[in-house]
Amino acid sequence: MTPKSLLRNPRVVSRLDEFASGRFERILPDAAPAHAPEITRILMCSGKVYFDLDRERERLGRKDVAILRLEQLYPLKDTSLEAVLRSYRDGTPVYWVQEEPENMGAWRFLKIRFGEAVLGRLPFKGISRPTSASPATGSHSSHKQEQEKLIAGAFA
Repeated sequence: MTPKSLLRNPRVVSRLDEFASGRFERILPDAAPAHAPEITRILMCSGKVYFDLDRERERLGRKDVAILRLEQLYPLKDTSLEAVLRSYRDGTPVYWVQEEPENMGAWRFLKIRFGEAVLGRLPFKGISRPTSASPATGSHSSHKQEQEKLIAGAFA
């Protein structure tokens, strides 16, 4: 399942040979050609918000921000995560970014799973919409404003 906005997005397309020889990756490391020592912030997310974050990173020219995608939230093995995060300096903050309100989505699960630090060495915080009884505003213009604020907060 995917939002309709991604159906024709060329950045979401896989080549036919990737289906034949590829495999499911639980965690997708950052594809940007930055060196880990230059990274001052790690954004971790799942789903469509990745494309908004990546587009904003390109627009801002932020080579100091890495974006990781969790494609499978459970089970989430420390060894898999450590393999992806190994190259980043201790103390580099990790932010879970989700489009859902704070009381929805994966944030609470991950906060319980990691506590204050991912793997005990990377400070961990969340960036999300404010707590809400509804997963969406119901208004396209309100949603767009909230999304812009969310993405800006990820790079603040």
